[in-house]
Amino acid sequence: MRKIKTALSATTLALAASVAAAAVPASAFAAAHEPALAAAHPAQKTQAHLTLPPPTGPYQVGTTSLPLIDRSRPNPWASAPRYRELMVSVWYPARDTARYPRAPQMLPGAAAHFGSAGGAAAQLYKVPPGTVDWAATLTSGHTGAPAARGGPFPVVLYSPGAGEDRTWGTTLVQDLASRGYVVVTIDAPYDSSEVEFPGGRVVDSILDAELQQAQKQGPAALAALAKKIVDVRVGDTTFVLNDLTALARGAHPSGAALPAGLAPRLNLGRVGMFGVSAGGFTAAQAMADDPRIRAGVDLDGATDTPVIPGSDHLLPVFSTGLRQPFMFMGDPQTSWKTVASWKSFRTHTPGWHLDLTLNGASGENDYKDAAPLLPQVAAQTGLPASVLTKDLGPVKPAAAVGAEQAYLAAFFGQWLRGQPSPLLTGPSLRYPQISFIR
Repeated sequence: MRKIKTALSATTLALAASVAAAAVPASAFAAAHEPALAAAHPAQKTQAHLTLPPPTGPYQVGTTSLPLIDRSRPNPWASAPRYRELMVSVWYPARDTARYPRAPQMLPGAAAHFGSAGGAAAQLYKVPPGTVDWAATLTSGHTGAPAARGGPFPVVLYSPGAGEDRTWGTTLVQDLASRGYVVVTIDAPYDSSEVEFPGGRVVDSILDAELQQAQKQGPAALAALAKKIVDVRVGDTTFVLNDLTALARGAHPSGAALPAGLAPRLNLGRVGMFGVSAGGFTAAQAMADDPRIRAGVDLDGATDTPVIPGSDHLLPVFSTGLRQPFMFMGDPQTSWKTVASWKSFRTHTPGWHLDLTLNGASGENDYKDAAPLLPQVAAQTGLPASVLTKDLGPVKPAAAVGAEQAYLAAFFGQWLRGQPSPLLTGPSLRYPQISFIR
């Protein structure tokens, strides 16, 4: 996230990138933009309804959400509740799914916040409030369905961008699950745009306020805030892995429980991790700190920003590299040849690594659910084409999603399953939008 579109969309190392010009409180944004948005898009009689691309793998998909409490860590962002609370979702190969309902992409409270004037839809993508029924988008995951027979299945963790929700990467996540992985998506309360807990409690992001305060104090405070965001997420990752280990042994930490047959099918000897933007370099740092994570992918996440001196080395992993396999996927402006942190990582990494570019991408949004959903929003609401061009670039969304699904599956297949893939050895005629950066 070296490009910050708003204070909400980032605050991490990437956050600080355009920090000085981008920090706009949600209330100020709403006051400045909501009238114009409303005038440009008169109230619709019906809200837009969106569809996520279906998974491409052979397995049906199940999903469940778990509230977790880490009683070994105090709440890093607020005085109450006392301990660190998380929400995670587990996506997995399933069977007999017809008897179980499809899960929504967002729960009602989170969807209402996401689509509000101060929410990410309006702030990041200029989607007028009330024009999209965000709560109506269904996933291909069936809530609570029993796990598929076979396995055990490798486990892959997912971390979203700073200021964003775990649900905004559902397309790639459910596709991996359909290919035979258990994928665990991790929200970061007070960092994520909104997190809905059981009972409808919604925790809002405080990154905007934290960013504004750090700006007043200068570069050192911005660097400390950016590092704290990643440190908290890395701690969350280790905690989630510990809880998964207990669940696989039949224990129920934090009162959590998995759907029927899933616990014994978790292969925690083969764990990977990927993330978008800040979630991408969180994956890299988590791998450096926790050797249980055997392979990782950073989707367009770089720490470099002129606002923080030395930001290219802000995280230790960019100075030390990794011994585990790691893959970067960026946009045409983000590669080891253009980004100092990625170049440093490449220089210091003794392990297998690969740098890919998604041609035609405008940035990190092409790796999120924004890619398949924003064109549908535009078609149904009249959202200007300039918004799509700015947020997604000229790449065709379907082609981008297909390539991302294929290369993620190839990477984790090779390094978590021992199935070498020719996609990782050089350019493919099937995916001309992907370039290898040698």
